[in-house]
Amino acid sequence: MADADDVRALALALPHVVEIDSEGFDFRVGDKGFVWSYPEREPGRRRVIRTDVAVLFVGDEAEKQALLLGEPDLFFTTPEYDGLPLVMLRLARATPARLAELVTDAWRMRAPADLAKDLDA
Repeated sequence: MADADDVRALALALPHVVEIDSEGFDFRVGDKGFVWSYPEREPGRRRVIRTDVAVLFVGDEAEKQALLLGEPDLFFTTPEYDGLPLVMLRLARATPARLAELVTDAWRMRAPADLAKDLDA
């Protein structure tokens, strides 16, 4: 079972990560977002920042669909994210090891090549 503190610890342990001031959490590498708290939007209601759900960059639509279909208890999406390489992760259902894998993978996909080499160093 993971939470926002776990996301923060994992993200900040990666090289060149900057946390953007927000109501929840929002992490960038090379000025590109790779994991942030889910800004839930319901028609006619004010946006709510959900720190129990992480939005993760996944690279492409094929990977997104594989995660959504393969682990529907962990991942979901909404129409606002159609066509974007992003999934939402229910943190309470993620193991620490799985969360670490996902955050690190998202970082690798977003980090510029000159920064990404520092993870393996």
